[in-house]
Amino acid sequence: MNPVVLVLVEILIVIGLSRIIGLACRWVNQPLVIGEIIAGIMLGPSLFGLVAPGLAAAIFSPETIPYLNVLSQVGLIFFMFLIGLELDPKYLKNNLDVAILTSNVSIIVPFSLAIVLSLWLYPLVSNASVSFTAFALFLGSALSITAFPVLARIITENNLQGTRLGTLALTCAAVDDVTAWCLLALSIAVTRTNSMAGAVPTMIASLVYIGLMLTAGRWFLQRVATVYERNGRLTQLMLAGIYAGVVASALITELIGIHLIFGAFLLGAVMPKNPGLVRELAQKTEDFVLIFLLPIFFAYSGLRTQIGLLDKAELWGICLAILVMAIAGKYVGTYFAARASGINKREASALGWLMNTRGLTELIVLNIGLSLGVISPLLFTMLVIMALVTTFMTSPLLEWTYPKKLIQLDVLEAVNPQEIPSTDSSGSGSQNPQVTNSLIRTYNILVPVANPSTQKGLLQLAVAIAGTRLQPAIVHPLSLIELQDDYLFESMPMEAERVIAERHLRLEELIQSLEPPEVRALVHPIIKISNNIAQETAQIAALDGTDLILAGSHRPAFSQNLLGGRVGQILSTAPADVAVLINRAVELGEAAIQDYENLLVPYSANIHDDLSLELALRLLIKRDRRHLTILRIAANGQPAQELSYEANALMAKLPSTVRSRIEMQLIEAEDPIQAVIEASAKVDLTLAGMSRSWGIERQTLGRYTDELATRCQSPLLITRRYSQVTSHLASVLAKEEQNFNLQTST
Repeated sequence: MNPVVLVLVEILIVIGLSRIIGLACRWVNQPLVIGEIIAGIMLGPSLFGLVAPGLAAAIFSPETIPYLNVLSQVGLIFFMFLIGLELDPKYLKNNLDVAILTSNVSIIVPFSLAIVLSLWLYPLVSNASVSFTAFALFLGSALSITAFPVLARIITENNLQGTRLGTLALTCAAVDDVTAWCLLALSIAVTRTNSMAGAVPTMIASLVYIGLMLTAGRWFLQRVATVYERNGRLTQLMLAGIYAGVVASALITELIGIHLIFGAFLLGAVMPKNPGLVRELAQKTEDFVLIFLLPIFFAYSGLRTQIGLLDKAELWGICLAILVMAIAGKYVGTYFAARASGINKREASALGWLMNTRGLTELIVLNIGLSLGVISPLLFTMLVIMALVTTFMTSPLLEWTYPKKLIQLDVLEAVNPQEIPSTDSSGSGSQNPQVTNSLIRTYNILVPVANPSTQKGLLQLAVAIAGTRLQPAIVHPLSLIELQDDYLFESMPMEAERVIAERHLRLEELIQSLEPPEVRALVHPIIKISNNIAQETAQIAALDGTDLILAGSHRPAFSQNLLGGRVGQILSTAPADVAVLINRAVELGEAAIQDYENLLVPYSANIHDDLSLELALRLLIKRDRRHLTILRIAANGQPAQELSYEANALMAKLPSTVRSRIEMQLIEAEDPIQAVIEASAKVDLTLAGMSRSWGIERQTLGRYTDELATRCQSPLLITRRYSQVTSHLASVLAKEEQNFNLQTST
């Protein structure tokens, strides 16, 4: 078969499998790069070649390997350019003294252990054609390196950006990266000249080129940035010039005698860090590099990884020794250096696990070593296993050391005000002196906000339910920002902070538009990065003591189910009462901000309908002009359901001024759902519990009949009760009881 055709077939297989395994890894909270590395190994002799050797040899034939090598090298060049581009000097401005000590110790300790390990390994896995110095330097570089891009992604996904741990880890990783690349350059120079003395001219030439790039190169690139600012966009001519510069710089460092990846990295590092230029350049480059070229590099690495070479217990023992040395060297060095710098035990331990992340950066080092012949295929395989294990273990060990609950509590403490205002309807700010703080707790509503531009009505309803007459209350608009795939630039903490700041500004604009103005003091947004919005919402609700989650419905892309997707997941899993607002006016893009003067609660005597009734009563007490109709339906000759004991007890304790605005309506109808639909045409808001009576009971996970949700003539609030203990009118009952006690005592 034509080699080009065969290479294209290989690329299709590589991209498809990389995405599938990568998504599986994302599902278990692992970086996409782990899945892509595993996919590459699966396509090599370790699995595919073992299970179907004939087919593997036919597809990945030896004549196509050089093509894959060329494509993978091109991918590496531009990937290293992206790493340099996104390595902002600002990361080196935080805790620099602590970071330099911690980072250098975290390199010195594993590097020293690698030298000791080399004394044992060199006779076992190397040969006389490789000098001990080159072997030891390469092994030291491999055990010392930290993958800055993967670490940055983990920090962002765990919302550690802006924390002391996050900023310190980023600074340490940045210093570590620069130091490790210098060590690797020295290792390559020694390998190619076969002596330390012979590497001196190469290192001098490298230093001269670095000096030129930091002066003349930076001056020229600053002119490019000026042109970009003038044009306001990155033109094709500018992009072509930058890409040509990447290739030229890579060629120069290859000719100098180190490696072409250093030239690409250096050009990215000296690029002016104009936010717009970096963002647009990264966005234009990342798609093709990360989706197309890098999976080819992983496949090429996988074809060179032969786990079958570890066919003896002694060899697995060596592999385990390398793994232990790599983990212990990084962790111990980082931990004790951080503790010596005054970092507490928990943060020092978490920092140690973060610095153990190796990922793709390790694979780059290993492939260079294998290509130069300084490490054997056997040692290459052992070190690939080490890279996988150390990267895979980072997230679980970080969660064990520094649980997300602690991070989320820090976020909640930052957004929750010290004192929650309790005002009357006139906004005077006076607290009821008859109600003691021991009997009144803050009423907490969590409002997931996907798009601030279209969800003003949802937030306005949350404020109306929270009220200012009932009790101290707080409304948390929750905006969770989901990172797109595994883009390098978007996962950089500085970019994440920019996106969070933009979202915060949009939410503040929304809050300032709420009426009346005094309710704005109740609203305090929570904005976070998340990779699982439904799960994160449930966790925050549990930690924040949320009384009610008020969500807006949305129609999933591949379903007509209004209560499916993330809304369905929140309904199913959130450890709090949930209400979902369905408003077709919002779906049509209309501004659906209503006062909800006339309320309707169709009642079928279940706990979800009781929740609807409680929320309706909160709205009723909040505004004197509101009117509530409780609709009971006798269907098919059966008597209508009576109010539950809890509902009757609640109604009995309401003030007479509230009871006078409640109408109990009993009707006979063959079709209860149709009766509710007809009644909904006369009201401003219908509140219905999840019930088969209204065609909205959950049948199976993620599947709802939602008939009323589809046909209701007014905005519809669907409620799902989590706990029968929660009372949404506890403060009202407390006030009535205290007023009664006060009257009897006088």
